[in-house]
Amino acid sequence: MSNNENVNSEKKEPSVDRDVDAAIPQETLEGQKRKPQHLIINKETGKVINADSGEEVQSIDIVTEDGMLGSVSSSGRIVLCGANAYEEKYYFNPLFKKVPESIQKELRIISVLYTQNAGGVFTIEFEEDGSITMETNADEEDITYDEVSAGLLIGEIRRQRQDMFKALESYYKVIVLHQSLEEVLLTEDETDDED
Repeated sequence: MSNNENVNSEKKEPSVDRDVDAAIPQETLEGQKRKPQHLIINKETGKVINADSGEEVQSIDIVTEDGMLGSVSSSGRIVLCGANAYEEKYYFNPLFKKVPESIQKELRIISVLYTQNAGGVFTIEFEEDGSITMETNADEEDITYDEVSAGLLIGEIRRQRQDMFKALESYYKVIVLHQSLEEVLLTEDETDDED
């Protein structure tokens, strides 16, 4: 990501990458094999490096058996959505296109407003167990990004949208992890009783 443009000069709403299929190579959509990438993962830092180019990889695209494109962050979490203040773009993972439109809109609002207020790159991701994590980072050269304020804003979003995040976690556990609905609801009830 380059930081050649002055992000704060004019706040535009990031464009939405709705037509993700147009950006996917046709051979991927048709299920043909692509040349595999060789990646090196540093266990201490968690950074993922492309072995061929030596460049750090920020996200890894995953193509499922049915030809859908997903995205995995360099930390190995499944990206649900995110926004980038530098490129003024919003991304929603097409693997989750069956999430209700109203929730998709809410996620877009959260992501775009976050990057307009805090700057940098913001993602909402699923952990391996289905819990939701919000991640933020910025270019090293970005002197306007305040890590403390960015963290506080994430805490505020989590408090204000906790019901929506709980519903998304349940959705992920049932649809992606194939847990039974009864099991998920029982676990939620036990968690609510502890609070």
